[in-house]
Amino acid sequence: MTGRGEAERARRLLRAVPKAALGTILRAAGGRPYVSLVSVATAHDGAPLLLLSDLADHVKNLEADDRVSLLLDGTGEVEDPLAGKRVSLVGRLARTDRASDRARYLARHPAAALYADFGDFAFYRMSVERAHLVGGFGRIHWLDGADLLVAPQPALAEAEGAILEHMNEEHREVVQLYAQRLLGLEGADWALTGIDPEGCDLRMGHLTARLELEAPIGDPESARTALVDLARRARQRHVGES
Repeated sequence: MTGRGEAERARRLLRAVPKAALGTILRAAGGRPYVSLVSVATAHDGAPLLLLSDLADHVKNLEADDRVSLLLDGTGEVEDPLAGKRVSLVGRLARTDRASDRARYLARHPAAALYADFGDFAFYRMSVERAHLVGGFGRIHWLDGADLLVAPQPALAEAEGAILEHMNEEHREVVQLYAQRLLGLEGADWALTGIDPEGCDLRMGHLTARLELEAPIGDPESARTALVDLARRARQRHVGES
């Protein structure tokens, strides 16, 4: 039986990786698989979000069959990629008009704002039916898609924009401490781009990072408490300490 820990690891990987391989069914080639590179973000509940052009082959495939797979590669700098983490999602992809989905995606991928409003582009949300997590050699699990989602937290989602603006404008130095001391990252121009029930997303230029919270949050007050605690931990930690 697969436990909650495997689902949490799969969800953490999904939230951390900013790009993925999208598999659709190539209608022009007798149903053969077609794989393309896409940028990905996640909704507050963990559902994958994409921004796709109607002119792309994968969207033309979706018009005939909305079944897809999505591979997120977390192997990074692992010497042997097959020993690294990755998760394959299986489900269906449909357009989304939710303002929160749009905001979450563009915060994760700000360069996409240049073309997000073009007439041939649309946002998509994936309904995950199953997930295949590979955590390294011998650590392989099939998961139910519902296990990758967290309960919606409307109050936190509504306040997200204000929280990010406050942190990036009024507490910019704290955000740098999050990146440098809690995540061991270099650079001094990091910004918070998202906060959800389980963690925070950061970005500097083309680099992205994920900072997990020790306990789930669900509203602005619990978010404030968590962010203050992270700041305390960061200030207490010496540079270079793991």
